Amino acid sequence: MKKVLVSDNLAKDAIAIFKNAPGIEVDVMTNLTPDELKGIIKEYSGLAIRSATKVTQDLIERADNLKVVARAGVGLDNVDIEAASKRGVVIMNTPGGSTITTGEHTIAMMMSLAKMIPDATATMKAGKWEKKKYMGTEVCNKTLGIVGIGRVGSIVANRAQGLGMNVIAYDPFISPEVAEKMGITISTLDEVLGKADFITTHTPLTKETRGIIDAAAIEKMKDGVFLINCARGGIIVEEDLYEGLVSGKIAGAALDVFEEEPTKNKKLLALDNVICTPHLGASTDEAQKNVAIAVAHQIVDYLTTGEIKNAVNFPSISADMAAKINPYLTLAEKLGQFEAQIVSGGIKEVAIEYGGEILEYNLAPVTISLLKGLLTPILKENVNYINAPIIAKERGIKIVESKHSEITDYKSMISVTVKTAKEEGYAAGTIFGRQDPRIVRVNKFVLDVIPEGNMLVLYNHDKPGVIGNVGLTLGNNDINIARLHLCRELVDGKALVVLSTDSLISREVLKALKDLPHVISVTQIEM
Repeated sequence: MKKVLVSDNLAKDAIAIFKNAPGIEVDVMTNLTPDELKGIIKEYSGLAIRSATKVTQDLIERADNLKVVARAGVGLDNVDIEAASKRGVVIMNTPGGSTITTGEHTIAMMMSLAKMIPDATATMKAGKWEKKKYMGTEVCNKTLGIVGIGRVGSIVANRAQGLGMNVIAYDPFISPEVAEKMGITISTLDEVLGKADFITTHTPLTKETRGIIDAAAIEKMKDGVFLINCARGGIIVEEDLYEGLVSGKIAGAALDVFEEEPTKNKKLLALDNVICTPHLGASTDEAQKNVAIAVAHQIVDYLTTGEIKNAVNFPSISADMAAKINPYLTLAEKLGQFEAQIVSGGIKEVAIEYGGEILEYNLAPVTISLLKGLLTPILKENVNYINAPIIAKERGIKIVESKHSEITDYKSMISVTVKTAKEEGYAAGTIFGRQDPRIVRVNKFVLDVIPEGNMLVLYNHDKPGVIGNVGLTLGNNDINIARLHLCRELVDGKALVVLSTDSLISREVLKALKDLPHVISVTQIEM
């Protein structure tokens, strides 16, 4: 008998699935303190959670029998995935379970903002009849600008088109052909900001999207624009939003998410032209029930049959093969992560080439791992080993695989060529020893890079002083260089510098590096 602990509130239908599953015993104990949970976790093979339970490294180290942790929802910020992976614990989530609900909430917020419904309701409840004050704005024939056309963004676009809106979007990771099929015009971010009457954000919170709507972005918008954010707090800089609302540049804002939650930004919420909800995007009975039922099925299936669904840290492979192929899975995922952060533009094609001893194994999970790595910097926690190929297909990404039995320099090699609407990038890697991944080629440059941590990829003209200036700039900003790799194509030609730093580098320091003499480009990468 395998025991499952439900430590956060789940729908009764989900609990029934556990109770009716042969060989499964379920305990429902919510509101446990961290110490209480640590004291009992060793009894359980499965743990079902939402956002309240914190699955820390300390907890995992005490979970001697734990096989699977599954989150009824998407975000996994409350789970130490690295610690779980090291202990062989499968981490699952339920992507897509709240997609429709979040899209609907966005449309509801936009309509409430345009029609001034919350304020009109409040004044009527106060005994007033201010008909002329709350005239509102039509959305029909207006332009909706969507920043991020993922699953939720696509739902919003579809519903907005039904309202007679013209939809334009910014998403550097989707091809214009796929967008065209959805009736969406892909534009640059500046074009979306400048043309849209309503702007809504639907991106994960990454280093690229944090603060993407700031004072500079707001300045590019139409006067009287409306902003909606039901995605992630931090995408919009709240102080800059406040200034835009006070000045009248922004006619109104509808916010479901905030930089800090629960938010303490009282001055923003106090503005008459702001409507807000306490992160309710996924909070409907249907959505909560759907993700709870999904997570119950996933845990039961894994514990009874070994089937893995929506795992974020394990591919679907047999246990005996995992030990042999895991180093290649790691290498492939690292190559994908690297290329995704190097190239620009919507990805059209990914060509993967395998050579050497790796051909002895089933390469399907290796390809999936590479796709997961490629898509994770774009979509964050929404990507896992199960849905990566589906997402790639939905985004119109063509996958091409090839095999070569003989290679000259290494026993095995994986290479990837990523083609976008703007450029083509190439990277190749191998395994040193038994399990140490290395990137050994980037475009035409041959090198030996450990793909981990915070990295900078810098192209420059091969002139004296470049490395010194880079080191001095980083040192003056208290940024320590952990490793540095340098190669060049020929004397006085182009050179490539790949270095690892102990901390992330701010936008200001990145700009300072880009402004150095002979520097062509600088890209920050998180691995």
